[in-house]
Amino acid sequence: MSDLVRLEAHGDVGLIVIDHPPVNALSAAVRAGLVACIDKLGADPALRCGVLACDGRTFVAGADIREFNNPVPPAGSTQAVTTNAVCAAIDASQKPIVAALFGTTLGGGLEVALSCHGRVIEAQGKVGLPEVKIGLLPGAGGTQRLPRLVGPLAALDMITTGRHVPASEALSLGIVGEIATDLRPAAMSAARALADAGTWPRLRDEPTPAVDRAAFDAAVTAVGKRARGAIAPVRAAEAVSWSLDAPFDDALARESEAFQALRAGPQSRALRHIFAADRAAAKAPTDEPPLPIATAGVIGGGTMGSGIAISLADSGLSVTLVEVGDDAVRAAEARVRAVYDRQLASGRLTEAGHAARLARVTFSTEMAALAQADLVIEAIIENIDAKQDVFRRLSAITRADAILASNTSYLDIDLLADVVVHPERVLGLHFFSPAHVMKLLEIVRPARLAPAVLATALALAKRIGKQPVVSGICDGFIGNRIFSTWRKQCDFALEDGALPHEIDRALESWGMAMGPYAVADLAGLDIGWAQRKRLAPTRNLAARYVPIADWIAEQGRFGQKTGAGYYLHRDGKREIDPAITALVERASAERGITRQPVPAERIQSRVLAAMANEGARILEEGVAARPSDIDVVLVHGYGFPAWRGGPMQAADEAGLDTVLATVKEMHAQSGPGWEPSKLLETLVAEKRSFASLNG
Repeated sequence: MSDLVRLEAHGDVGLIVIDHPPVNALSAAVRAGLVACIDKLGADPALRCGVLACDGRTFVAGADIREFNNPVPPAGSTQAVTTNAVCAAIDASQKPIVAALFGTTLGGGLEVALSCHGRVIEAQGKVGLPEVKIGLLPGAGGTQRLPRLVGPLAALDMITTGRHVPASEALSLGIVGEIATDLRPAAMSAARALADAGTWPRLRDEPTPAVDRAAFDAAVTAVGKRARGAIAPVRAAEAVSWSLDAPFDDALARESEAFQALRAGPQSRALRHIFAADRAAAKAPTDEPPLPIATAGVIGGGTMGSGIAISLADSGLSVTLVEVGDDAVRAAEARVRAVYDRQLASGRLTEAGHAARLARVTFSTEMAALAQADLVIEAIIENIDAKQDVFRRLSAITRADAILASNTSYLDIDLLADVVVHPERVLGLHFFSPAHVMKLLEIVRPARLAPAVLATALALAKRIGKQPVVSGICDGFIGNRIFSTWRKQCDFALEDGALPHEIDRALESWGMAMGPYAVADLAGLDIGWAQRKRLAPTRNLAARYVPIADWIAEQGRFGQKTGAGYYLHRDGKREIDPAITALVERASAERGITRQPVPAERIQSRVLAAMANEGARILEEGVAARPSDIDVVLVHGYGFPAWRGGPMQAADEAGLDTVLATVKEMHAQSGPGWEPSKLLETLVAEKRSFASLNG
């Protein structure tokens, strides 16, 4: 038996315990240990039944994902013991086994639990089959056992979304038979009851409950539409459908084949890459412990500031939001209350939760109200003079050890630190709008930042449910710098012959959540216009510049907020506007360009090349620590398809030699600013990938 799995006798119950910190992952050694313990349970005449349990803070939270990158192990080796083999051993057991679930029971952990003859869960426990989130489907019977237990429609929802199901819902669905306060004794009682009865259910032998086939087929079709190019949810839906028609063993074999095909494919590689990249980005590059944060302040109660306040309050922090006057305070309070009222109306908050969260946010017109705050986040207009004024005042008011942060999207944080006593406590916390919803948080690291402050920012990101990425200082940091670069290629395509809706359609069909012009209208064209005017004195006049966005903004067309931008916006829908077509054609004529259709493939390849080339420059400058950090930013903040793994991973998949050739074409056509990065050229010359730099 493995040292990671042990069998304990508790009277007539055999307790099989997994002890594999931190999350009891189903590694090869754990799988082999489980099979050995199940065999030992069966061979011991003093034991009538078994309970499968875990030490630590959770039941099995899934597979050891690192093993998915390994070659298939030789038959007969310890590594060759699969999760299917564990489930088959439980199926073959002549004694009932009950699973004692707590923490997060996910993926292979839930598949093993489903093969058990009963399941008991603690009240705070959650279960799920999240394999689609790493480009896979459940590969150890999950697509077959779960439909037999909860019905095909409920199983289809769980498996194709990968969502975590709380204990109360797991009980109502029938995934578990009991919610227990004293978990192991309850599981032992359930196991003894099965042994006393002399019979116990095996899901593999149960029929799948009847379902309205038309409703099921419609739900499968809906999965395909939502997938937006992701393969795993579609394959998972197909696998669930097999539970309606195919014998269990035949469906299990087909499920295993589908799992292995996905595992070897580029989408799962990309999603596993992002899974690892998220964790690498969140790891503090210092051993300094984080500082305690209990109270926070937010300056500015607009859309961003109120969203930041909500994020902080949701995590249990006491928040003081400061605005310039009574009217602005009332508007900020209304924004915060509106969010919590919607959550109450939708059932996401109880009455008690609604009241508690509102009580955590107080409002003031006096900056002095922030005197004792542990953390203050400035979220005012994107103007360096205005922000410096705020930081000077904060420096005089706050405690010397209070962390001072700016939510700037572009500006130099060092210039804010310059006006503060103890500048080592100043950093950037770049939230994305809406701040209480969007997952990404760019942590901008100025030159004098104290390691403990950086550690605190990373800990805060985890507390408020954000995915952090540490960035150095440059205009736009990681995300906006890359976004502004690839947007230029889209603007060039406009002048060359495309229209905004054609470019949006090309990139959305490639998997991006929204095209750039739809995004611009959503965010507001006035924001980018102000940024371009700020940078105008530094612009290289020899570089190609497309004036279309400026012309649109000059007309007061700022997007959805004004009802017109690149599109007309009516009744929540965007419409193609002939006036914009005329502006685009005017730009082509003024540059002397004969307009020709621009293929979607050219738009897609140039956007990727622009991202990868600018990402390489960011790495050269030390703004990003590793290529995978860039991928995390673009996936979580800019709608890049996760199943492509981010631009640096996607460039590796496309081949860096191909990407470099595209960059050279762009440089030849568009001139200054499009030179190939030295790093990209070096990697191609050395036949290496961006992944080789991740460490």
